[in-house]
Amino acid sequence: MSNAPIPFLAFQSQHQPIREDILAAMARVYDSYWYVLGEEVAQFEKEYAAFNQVAQTVGVANGLDALVFALRALAIGPGDEVIVPSNTYIATWLAVTQVGATPVPVEPDPTTSNLNPELIAAAITPRTRAIMPVHLYGQACRMPEIMALAQQHGLYVVEDNAQSQGATFDGQLTGSFGHINGTSFYPGKNLGALGDAGAVTTNDAELAASVRVLRNYGSQQKYYNEVVGYNSRLDELQAAVLRIKLQHLLSWTSQRQQVAAWYDELLSGITGLQLPAIAAGATHVYHLYVVHTEQRDELQKHLAAQGIGSMIHYPVPPHRQQAYQDLNIPNGALPIAEKLAATCLSLPMWPGLSKENVEIVATAIRSFFGA
Repeated sequence: MSNAPIPFLAFQSQHQPIREDILAAMARVYDSYWYVLGEEVAQFEKEYAAFNQVAQTVGVANGLDALVFALRALAIGPGDEVIVPSNTYIATWLAVTQVGATPVPVEPDPTTSNLNPELIAAAITPRTRAIMPVHLYGQACRMPEIMALAQQHGLYVVEDNAQSQGATFDGQLTGSFGHINGTSFYPGKNLGALGDAGAVTTNDAELAASVRVLRNYGSQQKYYNEVVGYNSRLDELQAAVLRIKLQHLLSWTSQRQQVAAWYDELLSGITGLQLPAIAAGATHVYHLYVVHTEQRDELQKHLAAQGIGSMIHYPVPPHRQQAYQDLNIPNGALPIAEKLAATCLSLPMWPGLSKENVEIVATAIRSFFGA
């Protein structure tokens, strides 16, 4: 077996085979002499909409802006509440507060780490305007239940699909359930650009038009501004790169699922180690392969000592961040999120990760637990 270090994330196996295609796409943009809101963005928007089985995609500068614009297109703002997962990356909460609304956290299902639909109803108040489920780590949330609850209470749904492009629930793709949804193409994502990039997806042409105005200074016609907008446009170079990478996403997803299957097989039966669980009806595209153990910190050190990279997604839940101390949510108020944050560990995961390296990781973990 190889003694070379195993990083948490590596791009070589994805990027090397398509290097010439990527460089040709970048040269095409360079030679077009049109660098903002041109043909590459327009074509990527069509191609990603087709992939995600939605009518509209609007490219923006990053995933956080995608969520902010989705909320603004729905006219959600000061005085409104948005139900968010207690267990998520902070961008989900930041989008809510950036439009002046209040995030209302709801606990996850501890087996999947995703928002628990059974707990949402108790959090709805007369001020609630939307639910923002996050398809965490690559697994689809229980969207039919969430959509039914939203319809029952007259609420919008905004999916945060940053980690789960290509995941499904009951055969329907994430990012196509909600009224309007946001995704990220940050380089480490399953579909990653070579810098920051994001998009909004929706089947509502009016909402899409609103986002197109918001991303471009609040303007449809140059120098004529309808609303107070932003400068947040997916640029031509990133769109050209994403068009190439989108062609390979299904293959890369299959490779991630194979790596996860190897982990599942090699790590099964270890007392004290919880492996990823998938809800009935959901698929998982394994943006991350996350295990849980009460000995997380010790396990991470044990792996690092053997040259194996890992990461924690995420060490501090949003309600415990200094940024949200003004919400006055006491320590212990969201115990499931706090326990997940204290026990989660993301193992190496990327397309092209070899079975040999997965075996090395698994052997190190089994030795730690004496299994």
